[in-house]
Amino acid sequence: MTSALVPFEAEVVGRRDETQDMFSLQLRFTDPEVQAAYRFSMGQFNMLYLPGMGEVPISIVSDPDEREMVDHTIRKVGSVTRNLGRLEVGDRLGLRGPYGRGWPTEEAEGTDLVIVTGGLGCAPSVSLIEYVLHRRGRYGRMHIIQGVKHSNDLIWRDRYAAWRRHPDVEVYLTADTGDTFWPWHTGPVTQFFERIDFDPVRCSVFICGPEGMMRAVIKAMREREVSEERIWLSMERNMHCAIGSCGRCQLGPKFVCRDGPVFTCRELAPYLSHKGV
Repeated sequence: MTSALVPFEAEVVGRRDETQDMFSLQLRFTDPEVQAAYRFSMGQFNMLYLPGMGEVPISIVSDPDEREMVDHTIRKVGSVTRNLGRLEVGDRLGLRGPYGRGWPTEEAEGTDLVIVTGGLGCAPSVSLIEYVLHRRGRYGRMHIIQGVKHSNDLIWRDRYAAWRRHPDVEVYLTADTGDTFWPWHTGPVTQFFERIDFDPVRCSVFICGPEGMMRAVIKAMREREVSEERIWLSMERNMHCAIGSCGRCQLGPKFVCRDGPVFTCRELAPYLSHKGV
């Protein structure tokens, strides 16, 4: 683990443009001892720092058993992320982390998985899916449901095609608005829940995306009699310090950066019913 407050220097060793406003960076600490000591869990995040500009929380999308580098997929939404998008191989930046509580991958072993994501903030689920596929024998059937606002927002199309080829994996893609050549579904992600076959007693449901979509998925899963303890949510808030000190990411009595970003539905149920909390 790196320092809680002081970033360590990292070098860009690979980059890839995913869409016009999304890109991926592969980073490696310049100090080999820091790189060797670095550990993280699926669903945690790092703070990426550009001197003189600031820092932003970014989900880790690489496999925790990959020891050579750390991957992040980033959307250009502000000055720091736009400047991160200008980095090339060989450039350097600061990295501190990892932070937060990640996905319960060990607790989910032996269960059917329902992974539901919405919008462009799907990086935490993509890394989770890759993690499970590399350890396929530990988990049951996997149902992947991805919804986007517009068909042009769907990234990683080649990954979805590859995931479909795995045994006991089903992939459902939908958009609120599809263009002329959109080959999949239109409408909400909840339209698929009646057609997927999973054991509500032995399942793990992972959700990330807009909170309105999350509430709709939770309602549908409750109707399928899935326990709130078996539903996990990856929350997004305006995280600045990453250690629960500044208070900007407070959600009820919780701090998303410190107590999350992954929570059980039961932990957040009293707060998700109130918009703006």
